[in-house]
This record gives sequence, structure tokens and C-alpha cells, in this order.
Amino acid sequence: MTDEELVIAMSRGNQAAFEAFVHRYHAPLLGYLERMLRDRKKAEDVVQDTFLKLINQLKSKKIPDKVKPWLYQVATNQCRDYWKSSGYKSEKQILDNIPDQPDHEPSVVELFERQEARKEFLEKLDTLSSTQREIVYLRFYQELKYQEISETLELPLGTVKSNLFHALKKLKVSLERKEEVSHARHRS
Repeated sequence: MTDEELVIAMSRGNQAAFEAFVHRYHAPLLGYLERMLRDRKKAEDVVQDTFLKLINQLKSKKIPDKVKPWLYQVATNQCRDYWKSSGYKSEKQILDNIPDQPDHEPSVVELFERQEARKEFLEKLDTLSSTQREIVYLRFYQELKYQEISETLELPLGTVKSNLFHALKKLKVSLERKEEVSHARHRS
């Protein structure tokens, strides 16, 4: 059953369709929002709000033409609203002032290295503009097509492709620079 068929069934009050739709999109949306917000609890709240907005949309008989981009657009807009909120700014200020806690749990070297590589990559993603970062997350973590990203972020298709190209180029240069520094350290 396609997304659109599920949503039409949901609009008619079909509970099984709603459960199937939530089952299909809950985990991908949560993963996307967790990366965007870096806060699992907040991400869960936004996922729930996103599904509630879909239900309200269906109650008002406004069925989105393309459900997946619509869903990600609502979630992305909620992230943007959250980042603009005074609650987020005060939370961020408090978190910035808390010193990092060392990890006391024993870990395997490979897990540590993988975690460090992931952390470094996420830091590199932070150097991108918010639009570029959103496009990278939607393309590579959510596997949205270019057209779906275009519809989600309400950007022309060419702008999506251009932003993705420049984002990947910037990431590549940044990662190559880090590699050069690492090699230089090993030689000395």
C-alpha cells in the first residue's frame, strides 16, 4: 500500500492504516530529528507533534499530495521553530556552560574509534549552513530523493543539488585536511 493510499484510509478513520503509517515513518523520522536536534526526548516530542499535525490535516480534509515530503517538511519546520524559541536558546546557554563529563565506562578500542569518527563527522556537518546540513541529513540519513528534498524544504530542485554538491565538497576538503594533519603528526 502506498503512503497516499494509507493516508486516504486514515482520513476515513481506518485505525490499521494509521498504525501501518506510524510503523513506516516513526523510526526514520525519529532518527532524522535526533540528528537534527541532538536530543532524543525532544525528537520524540517532535515526531509525536508531526503525526498529530498529520491527523489534524486529515480531519480538516486536506490530504497532502505527497505525504513523505510533507511529513519531513512539517518535522523540519518544527526544528526551525524550536531553534528560534527562547526555550532552546536558554537550554543551549546552560548546556554550553556545563563542562564535559569524561566517559568512565570501559569501551572496546574499535567502538571508541568509530564513536570518535562519528563525532568528528557530526562536527564537520556543523560547519555547513543549516540548509546544507538539512539536505545532507535528508539525502543520506533519510534517503529522500532530490525532488522530495526540494518539496520538503520548499527549495528549487537546482538549489538542492547545488547545496548538496557544495556541502559534500566542503566536507571532503575538511576531511582531507584532517587526514593530512594526522599523517604529519605520525611522521614527526
